[in-house]
Amino acid sequence: MDKLTIEGGVALRGSVRISGSKNAALPILLASILLDSPARFENIADLRDIRTTTRLLGVLGRPAHFDDGVVTVETGPLAPEAPYELVKTMRASVLVLGPLLARLGEARVAMPGGCAIGARPVDLHLSALEKMGARFDLEDGYIIGRCGRLRGAHIHFDFPTVGGTENLLMAAALAEGETVLENAAREPEVTDLARFLIKCGARIEGHGTSDIRIRGVDSLSGCTYRVMPDRIEAGTFLAAAGITDGDLILQDCPLEELDAATAKLIQMGMRIESTPEGVRARREEPGSPLRAADVTTRPYPGFPTDMQAQIMAMLCLAEGSSVITETIFENRFMHVQELVRMGADVRLSGHTAMVRGVARLTGAPVMASDLRASASLVLAGLAARGVTQVQRIYHLDRGYEHIEKKLEALGARIRREAE
Repeated sequence: MDKLTIEGGVALRGSVRISGSKNAALPILLASILLDSPARFENIADLRDIRTTTRLLGVLGRPAHFDDGVVTVETGPLAPEAPYELVKTMRASVLVLGPLLARLGEARVAMPGGCAIGARPVDLHLSALEKMGARFDLEDGYIIGRCGRLRGAHIHFDFPTVGGTENLLMAAALAEGETVLENAAREPEVTDLARFLIKCGARIEGHGTSDIRIRGVDSLSGCTYRVMPDRIEAGTFLAAAGITDGDLILQDCPLEELDAATAKLIQMGMRIESTPEGVRARREEPGSPLRAADVTTRPYPGFPTDMQAQIMAMLCLAEGSSVITETIFENRFMHVQELVRMGADVRLSGHTAMVRGVARLTGAPVMASDLRASASLVLAGLAARGVTQVQRIYHLDRGYEHIEKKLEALGARIRREAE
């Protein structure tokens, strides 16, 4: 098992290219189950979850090959089972339910794993698919689904679930008749999936809004599709510029999709602007302090929960006191105790964290509990005095492509080591 060792105190400078979005790529790759012909996917990041997904596609009868940012997926006889050995580390695996039911009329999917940040129940997925004619049983840790041809339905989500919206988009694309999704998730990754399906021949309207209409078609054909850049990786590098008092240019940065995060970073004392070279991020003036700010996570277009841990690391060094309220996941403050080990002043009360800025953080051995917590500890280590060792970075490898190499190219003193 690897760890990252970071000698903090270096202001990051230079240019970094933002990788393709993991959260967009996973459902788009899994949507290839729906296709009658091969597909080619570009701008795919080299991540653990991507590799797991390509192996899963192979088991399901869609041989997938990854090479230098490109995944090609072939067609072949489909199999209905997503085994536990593959899905235990990846929440997105539940997204095979919709396309398998749409193509085969059956699915056997192990209950998914992933980060331990909350329950993230799949009941919203199942109840919506039931309205389209599917039936489900839970046997030995597997979700067993069966149906004839799925039928269009009017579905209202109690909560704008990203995974549920994606699963239903895929299922409805080949269903009989029209499906209406109300209170659907508006995240850019959902919109990217819809764009891919439309390019393959799907009939979808309203993606990017809370009301989506899908009129089912008889078949979908493969195409070449470029996945959107990763807005959370981009937000993490914006935060890296701010916390280290650096000056970074982000290439392929999806700035429009980061409005809520950049607005908060600007409020905290950063300058973020588009330039011909990319998005430039730095503090208002070199050496100027960061300012406190209150943050509440919300579904898109609100402040993303996937940026909560990173902005907390910054607020630990901001002047004044801040309040962070987490409304999406119930266990997403597990990085707090590790930041406290580094000298942060953070107190928890239910779903709220009260952060009082300190003059400095001090390097310490810390342990990552989930993907975005890992990123927050890396950011804290970059700004801290002394040496920080971030352990259990396999979480980090699920969502950040070669992050230590990117940071090292910007001047960070960081190295990957075996524990």
